[in-house]
Amino acid sequence: MVKRESIFQKLLIYLCLLLVLIVTMVPLVWIISASLKSNNQIFVYPIEWIPRHPKWSNYSTVWQKLPLLTYVRNSAKLTVCVTLIQLFTCSFAAYGFAKCRFKGRDRLFILYIATMAIPWQSYMVAQYVMMSKLHLVNSHLSYILLKCFSPFGVFLMRQFYKDIPDELLEAARIDGLSEFGIYRRIMLPLSKPALATLTIFTVVNTWNDYMGPYIYLTSNPADRHQVLRGPVQHGIRLHCGGHAAVAYSHHRGLHRLPTVLHRRHRHQRHQGMSLINGIVFL
Repeated sequence: MVKRESIFQKLLIYLCLLLVLIVTMVPLVWIISASLKSNNQIFVYPIEWIPRHPKWSNYSTVWQKLPLLTYVRNSAKLTVCVTLIQLFTCSFAAYGFAKCRFKGRDRLFILYIATMAIPWQSYMVAQYVMMSKLHLVNSHLSYILLKCFSPFGVFLMRQFYKDIPDELLEAARIDGLSEFGIYRRIMLPLSKPALATLTIFTVVNTWNDYMGPYIYLTSNPADRHQVLRGPVQHGIRLHCGGHAAVAYSHHRGLHRLPTVLHRRHRHQRHQGMSLINGIVFL
């Protein structure tokens, strides 16, 4: 009797997992199906999951009309650079907050983590002004520098480091190992699961980021050379068929906003806070 109940429970679990799998696969199947249709067939209802006349030429047309390889290369470059830098900065800072004792450590950590509650829209103008004064706008370096640190990454790594026994580190210090040696030889090898988790989060967020590269990499959307510095998200949205004119006009208006605010900031410093609040409201 107990064995039958166990089999029934497993069968029920497998059926639930299969249902979840089907639900999660529906968008992917729709994307593949839509890629083989013409523009006027994509949103036809009821959905035609298997096109009667699949257009395999759509794939070659995309590579001919879009510099897709350039966009993919830019996205890969930004993602790899940001991910590697964040893995080092977050893990190293987390080691200091978790295992090094100094005055005000916990208060400093709370203040640093509290920055996650500040909306990015409230300080993106200040970041743009800073990058503009450093003459780094329209370069990949500006975006990479602004993404070097992540409070979430530090928090994630610190919570993992807290579970590592302090006795292990004390034994290493007695043997004469430096703090950096402890971090490199003990903490990093033991924190591979946390590093893998942080890598996944950073790769996904950086690859899918649109507004950041658009603001710092393309101050003039009409300049083809600046547009070609953008990632995949930027390139596809600027060249999307049927909506390109609307997307272009909206993106151009949004992108010129930081430049306009920067000019006003020079002449009306006392109105700086109201301008930032306006950005947040928008």
